[in-house]
Amino acid sequence: MRIYIAASWKHQHAVEMLTERLEQAGHEVLSWLREGRPEEAFLSQRELAHVIHSEAGRSVFSFCAASATGADLLIYLGPSGCDAWAEVGAAYGRGVPIFGLLAKSEEVGLMRHMVRIWHQSVGELLEAVSRLDSRKRDSGTDAP
Repeated sequence: MRIYIAASWKHQHAVEMLTERLEQAGHEVLSWLREGRPEEAFLSQRELAHVIHSEAGRSVFSFCAASATGADLLIYLGPSGCDAWAEVGAAYGRGVPIFGLLAKSEEVGLMRHMVRIWHQSVGELLEAVSRLDSRKRDSGTDAP
């Protein structure tokens, strides 16, 4: 399955570890970490604004938007900010299944209902991904 992980830069290491586990299980992870630059997490607001409006920033945006809406599954890793929730909304609008990894400090309101299933642990999340992948393969379709 093609999987996109929507998360904040503050979760960089968790996204890297989850990506590794998913790829070891045979999934293709559409990684914004590989497309973007990790040092962007440490830029000042002024420097970040420059990156956002640059050609490189537009390229990363295009990659993330296309990946979130074209994936077979989107995983939301919280708590994250408005960019990750925009990706969730875009995926939801396109009918992409969304799994979430529940965080105690998650502040989202009613829009939490866009997430099909909230998981309590990484292990539980990985098992659900495996079950979804098996159902997709058994049905022989790309439908969620």
